[in-house]
Amino acid sequence: MNKILCLITLLALTLAASAQDGKATLQFSPLPYSYDALEPHIDARTMQVHYEKHHRGYFQNLIKAMQELPGGDQLSLEQVLGQLKGKSAALRNNAGGHFNHDFFWQSMSPQGGGEPEGLLGEKIRQSFGSWAEFQRQFKQTALSRFGSGWAWLCLGPDGGLFLCSTANQDNPLMDLAEQPGIPLLGLDVWEHAYYLKYQNLRGDYIDAFWHVVHWPTVQTRLQQALANRK
Repeated sequence: MNKILCLITLLALTLAASAQDGKATLQFSPLPYSYDALEPHIDARTMQVHYEKHHRGYFQNLIKAMQELPGGDQLSLEQVLGQLKGKSAALRNNAGGHFNHDFFWQSMSPQGGGEPEGLLGEKIRQSFGSWAEFQRQFKQTALSRFGSGWAWLCLGPDGGLFLCSTANQDNPLMDLAEQPGIPLLGLDVWEHAYYLKYQNLRGDYIDAFWHVVHWPTVQTRLQQALANRK
């Protein structure tokens, strides 16, 4: 547990240090691609509603909820996630919602898909046995989340990878996470993420996700997290 908390603290400090103008500020970043860029795997209408309505709503409500944190305007989002114990549900839900969606958008690309190579591919084989077994376990993790939530691939305190799911807008970086870790990849399994195209077929949505995952981004996250452990 202490190792994970140190990893989370180091990640937060690294990201905070890179904030613009030397200050940590919350931003609603533009999508890194057009709404239709992930077609046919994720449709344009879903992307537009998901980003403009759901994600923007979390961001706007987070700005209001941040008022309960002294000096909140000087904190990075990762630092906020690390001090949610005893805070309001509004802060927890909206901080998680904003972080998770930013993380999700950046995890995908029109040039995504395929199998991860290099260190990430090696870590996946070490932790899960094979690429196919990793896919199977990730899908089961995402399918088994009852109701709304997320499925995650994380770096653990031992340097290995593990899978977990979180309810609602929780994530493994939160100080109240049941399975704390450094997230490398996250999949939104709220119905609003897939229902317009896939209706109740969450499994089909999970299968489609593999075609748009941008593994170089996931690899970079892994490398940064491992570097911060040293």
